[in-house]
Amino acid sequence: MRDFVILTDSSCDLPADMAEELELEVLPLSFSIGGQDYHNWLDGREISFPDFFAKVRAGEMGVTSAVSVGTAESKMHEILEQGKDLLCLSFSSGLSTTYQSAAIAAEDLRGEYPDAKIYVVDSLCASLGQGLFVYLCAQQKKAGKSIDEVFAYAEDMKYHICHWFTVDDLNHLKRGGRISAATALFGTMLSIKPVMHMDNEGHLIPVSKARGRKAALMALVDQMERLSIDPAGQTVFICQGDCYDDAKLVADEVTRRLGTKDIHINYVGPVIGSHTGCGVVSLFFVGRER
Repeated sequence: MRDFVILTDSSCDLPADMAEELELEVLPLSFSIGGQDYHNWLDGREISFPDFFAKVRAGEMGVTSAVSVGTAESKMHEILEQGKDLLCLSFSSGLSTTYQSAAIAAEDLRGEYPDAKIYVVDSLCASLGQGLFVYLCAQQKKAGKSIDEVFAYAEDMKYHICHWFTVDDLNHLKRGGRISAATALFGTMLSIKPVMHMDNEGHLIPVSKARGRKAALMALVDQMERLSIDPAGQTVFICQGDCYDDAKLVADEVTRRLGTKDIHINYVGPVIGSHTGCGVVSLFFVGRER
């Protein structure tokens, strides 16, 4: 059985050391802020996560770019040249053209490497939801599963990765077209916080509203209580936009209510953070449905 490599992109927001431990190859997305262009590396080597969010707090806006076909093809070529097969797990097609770039690159390379297995999966996930999806697929690989088995697992599991999140500043969602200007204005005045999730098409969907920040954070845990499979035994990821204490509050509540022990908190990266702003908290877990 040929060895294979799991390739993903930096929208997964995994800690860099975890990505390395899982032996992942990671394509960086790009963004610009304050007149400077950067790659979104998982280790923040071009701009640290605190520095990025400091710019956002100062009123600067990030503009993001997907992975290009050329960048995807170059990395895939490098892997295939080693005689390995390739499983690419991409950022949701509902939010980015990164998946389409990877799919085009893979199609171009299948003729050049007819003996190789090259699979591309639209994760329908984002941020550490994508990270959790990739993490679970990597665990399957570590358990000795073949590329065909992990591909089949991925196509099923992506519909069970629950993304629940809230934001502190509604104006970023307004700028991204997720909510209307009037909703942002009145929500801000009344301290109304949206509770949102990712649907089966990989789009962000407002589900409910909470009065005040703490109520919104507790609403995320309510959803995990409602939907999760074996909450005490699973791995849970939480991402935060420069608001670690709020993320820790959610983690503590998940442990208190559901007994979950394996919880990882990390920054939301600059590509996702450009669209959410500071103060985003997201809870990711495996559920019966999204």
